[in-house]
Amino acid sequence: MKFKAILSVVLLSTTMAYGQTDPTIMTINGKPVSRSEFEYSYNKNNADGVIDKKSVDEYVNLFINYKLKVQAALDAHLDTLSSFKKEFLSYRDQQVRPTFITDADVEAEGHKLYREAKQQVEANGGMWHCAHILIGMLQSADKEEAETVKQLADSIYTAIRGGADFAELAKKYSTDVNSAKNGGELLHLQKGQTVPEFEKVLFALKPGEISAPVLSPFGYHIIKMIGREEFPSYETLHPDIMRYIEMQGLRDQIIEQKLDSLVESEGKGATQEEILAKKLSSLEKEDVNLKNLIREYYDGLLMIEMSNRTVWDKAAKDEKALEAYFLKHKKQYKWTEPRFKGIAYHVKKKEDVEAVKACVKDVSFNQWAEKLRDKFNADNTIRIRVEKGIFRKGDNALVDRDVFGEKTTVKPVAGYPIDAVYGKKIKAPESMDDVRDLVVSNYQEELEKAWVESLRKRYKVVVDKNVLSTVNKH
Repeated sequence: MKFKAILSVVLLSTTMAYGQTDPTIMTINGKPVSRSEFEYSYNKNNADGVIDKKSVDEYVNLFINYKLKVQAALDAHLDTLSSFKKEFLSYRDQQVRPTFITDADVEAEGHKLYREAKQQVEANGGMWHCAHILIGMLQSADKEEAETVKQLADSIYTAIRGGADFAELAKKYSTDVNSAKNGGELLHLQKGQTVPEFEKVLFALKPGEISAPVLSPFGYHIIKMIGREEFPSYETLHPDIMRYIEMQGLRDQIIEQKLDSLVESEGKGATQEEILAKKLSSLEKEDVNLKNLIREYYDGLLMIEMSNRTVWDKAAKDEKALEAYFLKHKKQYKWTEPRFKGIAYHVKKKEDVEAVKACVKDVSFNQWAEKLRDKFNADNTIRIRVEKGIFRKGDNALVDRDVFGEKTTVKPVAGYPIDAVYGKKIKAPESMDDVRDLVVSNYQEELEKAWVESLRKRYKVVVDKNVLSTVNKH
């Protein structure tokens, strides 16, 4: 008995340690992270086509840094922000709401639409199949024009009565180009779909009969009654009905109706939000990938917002800090070759070459574009084409030729035959603005590094190396 008891304890502990289907791979600030979550993130970010693939060991630190930022966002209560909740719930609903509708629901809606359309058509006298030849005429036509059109219509009608083919005459003479291609045949008509002058004559005809020319606001019609049409079958109209359902957003209406019905069946106090939350929980139990997808979006929103506040916005907008960073690291921004700080421009008139120089001569470089736009390209009249920047050799053919003395061909700018440059060569950046993008990027990297180091000190991270060794191997 004692041996059996010892054996049962050993087996139980073994099951607890190794029998988990989704063991904890690490804890961040005491919170467990499952192996499946890590695998999902690792595999997604190291799939085929990813240039900078990482090994599992290399990826661990990146993943930890990511989760630390999420934890910092949670501690800052960013998950309570209304903007965060709105965006996350919108994404969640995109994943969950479609699961409340089935193909059978869509087909049921399609049959409903079909029945309603058929009833409406039948109540309106059914559908009729006809053709016409239209000799178009503007309502403003004078007496002479009107007589010419009438004579043509009469002659066509006479030809038809004499045995000429209606369809061929429609193709040749009808100004209704859409029906003319089909020998004058129109789409199936119901009462009220055409002008009264046309309709009155049409419904007085028997199948096979052809009317004399009929005047309407569009001109003269020669109408052929082909016959009464049966309403098309559901199968025939099915593609059009499905397109209509999609275009009209009827899927969402069906989902909304089903959610309202579920809320009503739940009783007082129930809300759609609760129904959606329960559905998500159920779906996540069945599909671990969906669970990880939803978590990834949730965490990603938090991480981005926290990074914006701590690193990205600060680096982009803190001018004093950027300037201080530039001055401290100024040596690293020196260039191996001089650059041209100025403009390459093209004008219509020779006198504008000097006018451009005079316009920006005593103006700060970062205001040149605005000054030139106001003076030369105001009132929708464009007098100058200009490219402003700090140019290296190879950046601009005109600068290469006129500043750096390179042998190169400058492509003419249509309508602006005169080329010119204005500015100066500089051996190194004169100010932070000369290398702003690079300074911002470097300062972001410095802030990011300091932030991650502080998070590493703030939160305890424990990685289970035994579980880590089983990633993608179980």
